Amino acid sequence: MTNRNRYTFALVLITSLFFFWGFIHNLDPILIKHLQSAFSLSHFQASLIDSSVFAAYFLLAIPAGLIMQRYGYKAGILVGLCLFALGCFLFVPAANAVSYPFFLSALFVVSCGLTILETAANPYITVLGDPARATERLNFAQSFNGLAASLAPLVGGYFILAEEPLNPDELAQLTEAARSAYVQAETSLVKGPYMILGGIILAVAILFFFTKLPDIKEEETSDKASGFVGVLKHTQVRWGIVAQFFYIGAQVYVFSFLLVFAKEMLGMSGLESKYYAGVAGFLFMIGRFIGSFFMKFVQPAKLLAAYGIISCALTLVVIFGSGMVTLYALLGITFFMSIMFPTIFAMGIQGVGHDTKPASSLIVMSIVGGAIIPLGAAYITDLTGHMPYSYFFVLLCFIIVVLFAFYNRPAIPAKTEKLS
Repeated sequence: MTNRNRYTFALVLITSLFFFWGFIHNLDPILIKHLQSAFSLSHFQASLIDSSVFAAYFLLAIPAGLIMQRYGYKAGILVGLCLFALGCFLFVPAANAVSYPFFLSALFVVSCGLTILETAANPYITVLGDPARATERLNFAQSFNGLAASLAPLVGGYFILAEEPLNPDELAQLTEAARSAYVQAETSLVKGPYMILGGIILAVAILFFFTKLPDIKEEETSDKASGFVGVLKHTQVRWGIVAQFFYIGAQVYVFSFLLVFAKEMLGMSGLESKYYAGVAGFLFMIGRFIGSFFMKFVQPAKLLAAYGIISCALTLVVIFGSGMVTLYALLGITFFMSIMFPTIFAMGIQGVGHDTKPASSLIVMSIVGGAIIPLGAAYITDLTGHMPYSYFFVLLCFIIVVLFAFYNRPAIPAKTEKLS
């Protein structure tokens, strides 16, 4: 196999990871809607699903970076895939035990694997080719994350939301035995999809194990890596950490509570609203492909600023609008926030040379915003009884993204890295 073919095959394999973690993340809105009904959860309690997922990014990002520094990107990918598969398999005993905390624990294990995968795959994509096209390349790979976002709600909705769940009043009319049997049946619906996904991820791990990936080596220089504290000397890294924290918080809340918004504000059933979740994922995917195309002609920071401003305007429609226009505005947000994660990530690590791995770990660590922002937003809904007010949190997040784009407009000279 020639070097060029070897690099192309490596890009294909790594890009497949973006699809898989996008798929599992975008099952979460279905899971939130399903478990909220099955366990009669409040908005705050349901948001703990996001918290259990994204807390792992805070706890595991630095260990993931240390694994890669010591053993390389391939080792990190293999560890991440194995934890990903294990977490999926844990959904079976969680369903059998009819335990919400057990479900949260399984999701946490899945997310530990995803943290390591993202810490490895995102910087790997940026350096696996021409440094000048790193942002464009990462956006393209992340587009397959968007493809997964469009498919996961449809697949999850078909298997998990096959029937409209009982509402709290209907549950209250059941006997204790009937209610217990109902909850057992509802929780059992998640076993099949997660078992299949776990098996696929295990097969992918085996493929990676037997595949030789190109090693990434930096140019010889007198500079040494600054470590996880010293890397904060880079302005773009500090900004990247803050912007990613708030952006992920907005993304997670918009996607995770889309079905809940459709039900509470528009009276839609789960069977109907799940298709809008698929549309949201599709728009997210298209947004990334279109964004990747425009980055051939428009500076990434300028495109990020434009998308951020439009997202702010659409969020105001969600807060102050009424009727179907608010749902359409939410769908529009999914399109315009599509380029934000990969663009913030690539801009945050651009030009840091030997500090790429620790910088990547800290920016991935900031994904913990997905555990914190939705909690605050869901609490506002429970407190006020009016869900649109919770989107003031989302508006704040997009304002931070716009500020990041404006303050990082000047091009940062990239240090070269090579493959061997």
